[in-house]
Amino acid sequence: MAAVSHVHSVPVLVDPEPCETFVSLPHPRLRPYVVGYAGFRSGSGAAVRHRVLPMNLTTMIVDFAGPSRVITGPRSGPVIHEQTAWGDGVSIGLTPAGTTALLGIPMRELAGGTFQLADLLGHREAELAERLGEAPDRPTWFAVLDDYLTARLAADRQPDRLTMHAWWRLQRSANRLRISTLADELGVSRRNLELRFQRQIGLSPGTVARIARFQRAVHLLTQSAGLPRTAVDCGYADQPHFNREIRAMSGLTPTELCAFFQYRERVPE
Repeated sequence: MAAVSHVHSVPVLVDPEPCETFVSLPHPRLRPYVVGYAGFRSGSGAAVRHRVLPMNLTTMIVDFAGPSRVITGPRSGPVIHEQTAWGDGVSIGLTPAGTTALLGIPMRELAGGTFQLADLLGHREAELAERLGEAPDRPTWFAVLDDYLTARLAADRQPDRLTMHAWWRLQRSANRLRISTLADELGVSRRNLELRFQRQIGLSPGTVARIARFQRAVHLLTQSAGLPRTAVDCGYADQPHFNREIRAMSGLTPTELCAFFQYRERVPE
């Protein structure tokens, strides 16, 4: 999705039938707040349990067929629990600015957690699910989301610009970026930058950078880049370092994680 690509979750068990995925960018006005949209459908269409991966985003999951409509906050480790079961729907990735401007709360209040969508959207949750469920095709889904989110947008509510600039730099950095170097670029102390991140995002800059690197590695693996190339391109010290990090961040070995991507079928727009 644009300059940043994320994989929110993978099924707990490999499904012999491919999981369909299809992505779209939001309207340009929303792009400081919404990284992108991802439609999904399990191989059978039935709800399945998922392993939520480390993320630097707030993610809204709208399952069309079942009650599993949730919001997951940013997290530094994987999680599996009963609320992660869904099968046919769409997810929306929100930046820290989007979390505040669209949900009215700072991202730190969601960090590490999973919440019922209705608890944060109220009656609008059912309205959104109904409108999406009635959409005749995928382009209409994404148009509905653009209209819905634009109507909720309060652009005057967002984290300070310095924190957002630092957050985006960490997402887009192709190589390892030292936090002290980033702080120097921004003209603040490392301690000041860390306090800003904890106050507004709920994760330290170092943790955000680690998750961003993990997500870059996952993205390359979904493109069949291969384990050695992925380790090098993402700046891991060596293959054992790469293997340890993938296991620590996902609870799976790189080979086990890749097995899920073999059963993902990306549907072009």
